[in-house]
Amino acid sequence: MIPNQKQSPYYTDEHEAFRATVRRFVEREVEPYVAEWDEAEEFPREMYKKASELGLLQLGYPEEYGGIACDRFYGIILSQELARAGCGGLSASLMSHTIGTPHLSMFGSDELKARVLPPVLAGEKIAALAVTEPSGGSDVAALKTTARRDGDDYVVNGQKMFITSGFRADFYTVAVRTGGPGLGGISLLLIERDRPGFDRTKLKKMGWWASDTAALYFDDVRVPTANLIGEENQGFKAIMHNFNYERLGMAASALGYAQTCLDEASAYGRERHTFGKPLIENQVIRHKLVDMAMRINSGVAYLEDLTWRDMQGERIVADVCMLKVHATSTMEFCANEAMQILGGAGYMRGGKVERIYRETKVMAIGGGSAEIMKDLAARQMGL
Repeated sequence: MIPNQKQSPYYTDEHEAFRATVRRFVEREVEPYVAEWDEAEEFPREMYKKASELGLLQLGYPEEYGGIACDRFYGIILSQELARAGCGGLSASLMSHTIGTPHLSMFGSDELKARVLPPVLAGEKIAALAVTEPSGGSDVAALKTTARRDGDDYVVNGQKMFITSGFRADFYTVAVRTGGPGLGGISLLLIERDRPGFDRTKLKKMGWWASDTAALYFDDVRVPTANLIGEENQGFKAIMHNFNYERLGMAASALGYAQTCLDEASAYGRERHTFGKPLIENQVIRHKLVDMAMRINSGVAYLEDLTWRDMQGERIVADVCMLKVHATSTMEFCANEAMQILGGAGYMRGGKVERIYRETKVMAIGGGSAEIMKDLAARQMGL
């Protein structure tokens, strides 16, 4: 349990009931199997339907397409509770629609939304976002994948890299260049998995083993112009619009993983005896645990404040960037300290701390690296 969260003024009884529901789901449906899934480098596709049955996939989406109207704190709770399983690969792929479909939900045509959102939110189909390319990630304005207009189709050529749910997704929101160089020439296309000329290869990773991550290849892939999301050459705005929410979610997850490390280290410190006493009775161990809790508490307070301010319509770009850096560095710190406390037990595969330790870097890089986040925050602050 994240310290003092029950006392937070931002959470209602309904929020806490939802938290309890997600926690039971994680305890019953995830934790007993997640180590096996991580080793297998995949998890059962039926997990999407199980998550949908509890309303976990539908949060914040329009009700007319099967969504559930709710405030953003429900998404924060979901990210934190999924992190209790200590497996970022599961969370990333199970919730890949939260980065793959928001642009469609907000800017897509009614026909496109009606075709894609209901099966995704029902857990019947999987959605992914494809922006990053082999030549670059954070520099979205320099992307090279092209979509040339040919009658009622776009003809897509190029590559995407490091795409979550990239191999088995059914729908891909793909950033393409439909115009000239720079920000103004980027569009978003919805591309289905079975289109001729579209191929994928799986990628091996340091962490997030349970997550399906792939490289995508487009070789003269024909996509109907009806699959354009929003206006042509206006895709960059749509991409940027969702980055705030992606980064808030990543920060919530990172702080959840940090808390899991603290919980695991505290439990081990009580159970493990050295030199005739529990490990936790050593002052140096207690200080490590307190250092972890201090960083987590400050991060959670920052996260809750920014979530509330966003709901009031405030512009929080700079703060979200700083929060993501703070949260992911807190995750790194806590994973390192927990590993040190657990010692050899932490180094063995299959434990939560070992998985989280492997996954710290992807959190600090994905969604905008720490360096990019600091630079963007500085520009937003006029520095």
